[in-house]
Amino acid sequence: MSNEYDLIVVGSGAAGLACAITAKKRGLKVVVLEKEPVFGGTTALSGGVLWIPLGPHGRKQNPADTADAVRRYMREETGRFYEEEAVEALIEHGPKMVEFFERETEMKFIPTLYPDYHPDLPGGAAVGRSILAQPYDIRGLGKDMARLKLPLKTITFIGMMFNSSNADLKHFFNATKSLTSFLYVAKRLVTHIKELVLYGRAVQVTSGNALAARLAKSALDLGIPILTSTRVKQVLIENSKVSGVQIDDESGSSQLHARHGVVLACGGFPHDVKRIARAYPHLQQGGEHLSPTSEGNTGDGTQMAEDLGADVSIRFKDAAAWMPVSRVLYANGETGVFPHLLDRYKPGVIGVLRNGKRFCNESNSYHDVGADMIKACAGDTETAMWLVCDKTTLSKFGLGFVKPAPMPIGRFLGNGYLIEGRTLAELAANAGIDAQGLEKTVSEFNVGAVKGEDAAYGRGRTAFNRYLADPEHQPNPCVAPVAKGPFYAVKVIMGDLGTFDGIKTTVVGEVVKRDGSTIPGLYAVGNDRASMMGGNYPGAGITHGPNMTFGYVTANHIADQAGGTA
Repeated sequence: MSNEYDLIVVGSGAAGLACAITAKKRGLKVVVLEKEPVFGGTTALSGGVLWIPLGPHGRKQNPADTADAVRRYMREETGRFYEEEAVEALIEHGPKMVEFFERETEMKFIPTLYPDYHPDLPGGAAVGRSILAQPYDIRGLGKDMARLKLPLKTITFIGMMFNSSNADLKHFFNATKSLTSFLYVAKRLVTHIKELVLYGRAVQVTSGNALAARLAKSALDLGIPILTSTRVKQVLIENSKVSGVQIDDESGSSQLHARHGVVLACGGFPHDVKRIARAYPHLQQGGEHLSPTSEGNTGDGTQMAEDLGADVSIRFKDAAAWMPVSRVLYANGETGVFPHLLDRYKPGVIGVLRNGKRFCNESNSYHDVGADMIKACAGDTETAMWLVCDKTTLSKFGLGFVKPAPMPIGRFLGNGYLIEGRTLAELAANAGIDAQGLEKTVSEFNVGAVKGEDAAYGRGRTAFNRYLADPEHQPNPCVAPVAKGPFYAVKVIMGDLGTFDGIKTTVVGEVVKRDGSTIPGLYAVGNDRASMMGGNYPGAGITHGPNMTFGYVTANHIADQAGGTA
């Protein structure tokens, strides 16, 4: 193995790989280091969506979208954290990044119908800013297929993945009601079982697994080594400039040298117990937090940068992309984390606190519901809600990790994941919820729900609320009464999809010190870099979109500085 490179990238998620590929295309000798035995990081566990305003796919869907609209929307979303230079860079380079990767690499994208998460705000868009990694057959990775991180177990069905656009999920929901859906599901299952027999895993992958696989394939085809099981212990400094890294791998400890820089792309700090204890308000008051992100994201990049004097202040009120989650107990004793991405939007599901009261529009984005949940539970010893529904809704849509009928629910009742009650009062007693509060909440909710109305929180008013609901349920695809027992509940606590706070950088990714100067040769991309969103979540893919864009921008800046060829 060589120990001399032009550029060292630490981390193998979308941002790191995008940076490495771009730099290699600009003529630099690049290596990617990954401490886990598999590559892909949290990207491989994610939805694989990118928010790229004015991109080539979005312009076809929404030709009326403008740069001024994007600026207005970002000002509304980020408030005092609005970064004009970063917004202009995203507007200019986001579309160029997409065109570059589709033209030059294995990366392919498809449009989605996602609205912005707040489409009614000035500058918000009803469609056209979120794109998705195209599904991929990972046999294209050859022997490296085994090194691709598996998708999040809790959001697969016996290892089978679904598209983030949720189009094929509708067939699974309707498999017992529609011949077309039944045949679709049967074909998917037969194909998947063949893959399990032949390869021990799904080879037709979607979402973030497809994004990670396509980027890794592109990097490997370019001859970029992705060194897994390689932990970076320290960033090295020589003559006041970053000169390389100290690593530990299977052969021991050694140094790798970088002529033009080191890029930190370690995925932020969602599993850095000490740092999140300072950054997350619900942990400060004694609550629990479960993150479905990659367990390797323990804040390595943040700590190494801080050791060199970087500014890694906690500046955002919401330091992470909040995700309501539930703890899943498997039969073998393992524990999983289920992100509540879909059930909250369905008609007939409501969310209540321990006092039995609703506190938000359950059909808002996961980040918005999480922020409301933290606020509503301020001062309590626990930040939690319970998703509640009746038998009809459970059978039709499932709840959390519990699948819809005809899948059995007995094991979930047995291990306590799913809580049941013949009446609301019994459900409340079994769940530890205030019975009087729950009965009153459901009674008041049902008055409007039978007419498709939610007077308290306005569920179904926005295009985004309706996007993930049930379009066949009218007049409001998000609202139905909680009416007929038995009743069911799943306890939901706080999790995240990754951190927003992080290393302060210039727009091209140079790491900024506490005194305002930069650290020569040190860069940060992805979730290691403080988010341009200021602790807010404007739309689907606001992590991957900017992360890949600024990975591309940072690589081009480094290549320009190094005299790299275009």
